[in-house]
Amino acid sequence: MKASLQGYERSNGEVGIRNHVLVVPSVICSHHVADRIAARLPYARATPHDHGCAQLGADNEQTARTLVGIGTNPNVAGVVVVGLGCEEVQSTEVAASLSERGVPVREVSIQDIGSTEACVEQGVERARELWEKADIREKSVPLRKLTVGVIASDLRESTREVAAPLVGDVIDELTEMGVRIVTAGNERLVVHPAAARERTVPDAHSDLEALFSRHREEPPRATQVGMRAAAGDFDEITREWGSSDINEVLEYGSAASLDSGIGIVDSPSRFEEAATGLVAAGANLLIHLTADGIPAGHPIAPVIKVSGEHSTVTALADDIDIDATADTKSDLLTRIRTVGDGNPCAADKHGLTEFAITRVGPSM
Repeated sequence: MKASLQGYERSNGEVGIRNHVLVVPSVICSHHVADRIAARLPYARATPHDHGCAQLGADNEQTARTLVGIGTNPNVAGVVVVGLGCEEVQSTEVAASLSERGVPVREVSIQDIGSTEACVEQGVERARELWEKADIREKSVPLRKLTVGVIASDLRESTREVAAPLVGDVIDELTEMGVRIVTAGNERLVVHPAAARERTVPDAHSDLEALFSRHREEPPRATQVGMRAAAGDFDEITREWGSSDINEVLEYGSAASLDSGIGIVDSPSRFEEAATGLVAAGANLLIHLTADGIPAGHPIAPVIKVSGEHSTVTALADDIDIDATADTKSDLLTRIRTVGDGNPCAADKHGLTEFAITRVGPSM
């Protein structure tokens, strides 16, 4: 596999494979304004969500942390933060945190500006300012600078036995090349704590124990993925992560700090929530294993869909990038390279994006 691709170098040394101006609402009340701003500009992407207000402490902190995390993703050239003015997650604070991390940022607030329409117009102008100052020149960048996120949103038989071995082999090769990998699926860790400890390097044990502690304190959640994970062997239900040890355990919304290797994000396996957690960790390309063929992408990172379910691949051929029943390791590596070089994945072609932030507990 060629060791370089076309991308964008950021001032902090990270490499992006897309060049978006991100329009981030700090609260549910401003997401329609953010959507309208992004819709006016071909290079802008919005991340509408229903958080930022009426949340309890841990959820409030997690929402703010996640918004900052996605803004620092290397696929982002600059961020416009859109607030209402009276929310819990203040747009000024999110913008300040992004600025501290070296992200080009602008902030607008509906109440400060005085009306919805005026805020849309000012937001468009601020996004244009960021684009005019952004480096829009593609250049050859090392493949090892890529961060790849992996999500298996189900643990059905075809995912475990057909799609996961294929993806796991590719992840092993990418890891050997120095590519950073981040994965999601905390259900697997929670139901197999002893095996998770064995798989995790000693330096990350304290963070793994913190993950276990968080889940002991959270309301119990019964999910199909959790039940299938409990019924399976740990190595079997984590094949798509490859065979390397877990080098880092991350709170949801936090950025990965390892230069290479595998990090696990404390995120459930549900695609929309997992994708956002992985993008906040720094993933600029996602691999999604799906038996159901969930036709959803992400606003910031392209998503390569892999399915090992023959009926799904047949029914949703235009929504699946890799047919794991027929395609090879070489096919998936080639697809990663072509999408990394700027070519659209299936979800991109259909304009499909989903954005969601997971919750710790109930919202009010």
